[in-house]
Amino acid sequence: MVKMSVFLTPKQVSRAIQVSESSVKRWCDKGIIPTQYTAGGHRRIALSELIEFLRSSKHQLVRPEVLGLPSTTGQTVWVIDRAAEQVTEALLKGDEEQCRQIILDLYLAEHCISSICDLVIAKAFSNIGDRWECGKAEVYQERYGCEVSLRVLHELRTLIPNPPADAPVAIGGTPEGDQYSLPTTMVELVLRDSKWNAVSLGTNLPFATLRAAILQHRPRIFWLSVSHIIDDQNFIREYTELYDEFGLDVAFVAGGRGMTESIRQQIQYSAFCDNVRHLESFAQTIKNTTEKNADRNQSL
Repeated sequence: MVKMSVFLTPKQVSRAIQVSESSVKRWCDKGIIPTQYTAGGHRRIALSELIEFLRSSKHQLVRPEVLGLPSTTGQTVWVIDRAAEQVTEALLKGDEEQCRQIILDLYLAEHCISSICDLVIAKAFSNIGDRWECGKAEVYQERYGCEVSLRVLHELRTLIPNPPADAPVAIGGTPEGDQYSLPTTMVELVLRDSKWNAVSLGTNLPFATLRAAILQHRPRIFWLSVSHIIDDQNFIREYTELYDEFGLDVAFVAGGRGMTESIRQQIQYSAFCDNVRHLESFAQTIKNTTEKNADRNQSL
């Protein structure tokens, strides 16, 4: 795998999208492509800003290998349903490059990250789970598929422009005993794509340290991705204590297959999300409400 360049020169960009270097420099100077400048005054373009430019313009990525991307990136039009089947097969085979290309192609084709996560990656793991139950897939294939998916998602994160400096904060992770990192990684990615300053704290987190994180970061949203619970009653007790302390000021969002109906009936939350598209919609509602309240306060 060729390593992607995080910052690019106008010459690299011109080679990658097959336009003149002078055109790229002109776009930089006009602010069409957000640009940073070195101490010597040389233009540098973040890869994430270039991808954002390509997604919103008529220009295409002609030579993706110049940027360290697979040589066929952006040249295949994937239908979401077909992509889910292809990713399923790629993960079962351990074909990381194929999985990487499909996900990057979907993103360049302007599919939103929430749809990629829900309709492709999550669907692929649902397919693998079905085969596992039928004895047509091995445990190691599912586990290695998670590792491949995490690497692809971390790479996709570098293609998303950083949220604004004043973006609302969101933090979250998985509770103690839950080692499943894929869902919380997807949540972080979707929220950052929605212009939230979102950070996944990781997995297997005791409630005491989640409390410390909320106190330090003062998030607008706190999410808990729950795939596994060690002790239901202990989880309910500790979660309730956390919610009672912060629930009036922080929007608690819960989700995951470990949250059974019985557990959901015994706890409080601002939203329960069955998938990341639900979370994306909820986060947008929170942001819109906050902005309206801020505008109203300014007008008083």
